Amino acid sequence: MVVCLSGLWRYRNYLIIFFIPLLILPLPLIVGGPEASCGYVIILMALYWCTECMPLAVTGLLPVILFPMMGIMESSEVCNQYMKDSNMLFVGGLLVAIAVEYWNLHKRIALRVLLLVGVRPALLMMGFMGTTAFLSMWISNTASTAMMLPIANAVLKQLCDSEAQAEEREMDLMAIRGAWTGTGIPKDQDNQAFEMGDKEKSITIDDGGAAKYTKDVKSRENGVKLEPEPEVEESLEARERRLKREAKYLNLDKGMSLSVCYAASIGGTATLTGTTPNLILKGQVDELFPGNEDIINFASWFGFSFPNMVLMLIISWLWLQFMYLGCNMKKSFGCGMNKDGDKEAYGVIKNEYKKLGSMCFAEGCVLVLFVLLVLLWFTREPGFMPGWATVLFNKDRPYVTDGTVAILMSTLFFMIPSQLPRCGGYSEDGKPLKAPPTLLNWDVVQEKMPWNILLLLGGGFALARGSEVPSVCRLVSLSESVGLCFLFLNKNDENCGYVFLCVQVSGLSQWLGESLAPLQSIPPFAISFLLCLLTATFTECSSNVATTTLFLPILASMAVAIKLHPLYVMLPCTICASLAFMLPVATPPNAIAFSYGNLKVMDMAKAGFVLNIVGVITINVALNTWGAAMFNLNTFPDWANVTIIHTP
Repeated sequence: MVVCLSGLWRYRNYLIIFFIPLLILPLPLIVGGPEASCGYVIILMALYWCTECMPLAVTGLLPVILFPMMGIMESSEVCNQYMKDSNMLFVGGLLVAIAVEYWNLHKRIALRVLLLVGVRPALLMMGFMGTTAFLSMWISNTASTAMMLPIANAVLKQLCDSEAQAEEREMDLMAIRGAWTGTGIPKDQDNQAFEMGDKEKSITIDDGGAAKYTKDVKSRENGVKLEPEPEVEESLEARERRLKREAKYLNLDKGMSLSVCYAASIGGTATLTGTTPNLILKGQVDELFPGNEDIINFASWFGFSFPNMVLMLIISWLWLQFMYLGCNMKKSFGCGMNKDGDKEAYGVIKNEYKKLGSMCFAEGCVLVLFVLLVLLWFTREPGFMPGWATVLFNKDRPYVTDGTVAILMSTLFFMIPSQLPRCGGYSEDGKPLKAPPTLLNWDVVQEKMPWNILLLLGGGFALARGSEVPSVCRLVSLSESVGLCFLFLNKNDENCGYVFLCVQVSGLSQWLGESLAPLQSIPPFAISFLLCLLTATFTECSSNVATTTLFLPILASMAVAIKLHPLYVMLPCTICASLAFMLPVATPPNAIAFSYGNLKVMDMAKAGFVLNIVGVITINVALNTWGAAMFNLNTFPDWANVTIIHTP
């Protein structure tokens, strides 16, 4: 029996792939119609995404196969969903990030910030979190974590080694003093033959020729280097000090690893291109509500999310500081303390920075293009005044979008040379100098570009489109104890009636009215808070991309049904999808931090549980304060009133 179950477990992905479609096949066969067919595709993709029995990108391609074969959408219309404006924004943003990584500009920024904050434990953690969050705003969360964690480990190792050496020197001095008292030398006698180097030296005491006592210590620069005697056993006091030091730095190592991976996830929420769920929200809003007047753009997203990101980052730092560093401000911040070990750890960072050398021409060009891209994004449509795109291009229609700007600036990386052009000149072997390569080449892009995300985004956009085409139109998914239910709005019906389909039972419009009526009586902030908790819980077991792709069309339709501003539920749930703090498998930054071997699952779960709750609270506070003012969330917008549309 055990062998059989273990065999089934090994083949679980194959069983899910082949049996799930058969189990839900009665929905399109018995109920029939394009509505049921669309529901079948959505349920199938949801289960495939949640179980990850196939790569997420491959599951995202299922609409290309199933929608045309089931008569839901034409193949050409489905394929158009895989290369929309949001996909172009994603590609352009990633090309800029690849250029920043390729020329090590991100490492230069990170090390420079760490040199500014110093190596005191609390300040060091603050420096790593702030730097990781900033980098994660522009490059992938995974790349930010993978770059910052080795630096953090190197600095902590140097701090630990320096403290161990200092303790060893202290124990040596205590042993020497004991030897003096044994030879009758007064403790306060000034011995001119006592010498110590700057770091680890051999220590020699000459008592005037009668006897000579030498203590062997490792030496790096001056003095005689003598290996310590291997047969000397570790004293009880030395062992206690060592264990205490190891426990201290183990805690510090855990806190630093968690701070980096959490900061990467938090930082990605600050910009529209920081993480994929943000782009999914923009794509879904543009798809489901075409007349939204570009309510989600780079500037509006940054205005809402950046203050929230800073708030979450500060609270996360305080919580990790409390968990792993304690409340001793003197030890954590180093008030009035100046240790040689801190100087050596600081030297590690400084040496890494020196290895980069001075900023080259290519780095300068990448930095200028990066800053110019951010400025163009901010000023395209700032909201409080007409932007440059409105004045120059978008007088009649929104021709220029954030995707246009991203592709424009990223294209320049393939046009600008990586070195200053020079006329004439010869190389070392006497041959004429070749033209320098451009800042980016396609081989580098091909290697680093996550093309699978484009297919995943396209699959989500195809689902949203497939649920709103004539005779299917709008999909709302409701999970009840009776089964997984689906609601569609039929725009072909003269009375704009509702067709309700349920896997186990059917209740039609009466059930719908009874189900939605309680939601209208619940305060909007309570709805938002509960949905954020649900999203944050779900994303711990599923990828944030799959979570937002599945939830956002459902939330949009629910908001329209109860006359609530769609962004009031879609915006906070999108950010909550990035709050995957509890499990190593929840997000790649967590997995990278866990792979270093110093963390246990319980360590991440204890720290992440509190941060999940705090994150949901801070997001809802932001939503009901400056978010409500920015997006006018207290009123139901005209562009969201899609239920009154009638088609002949």
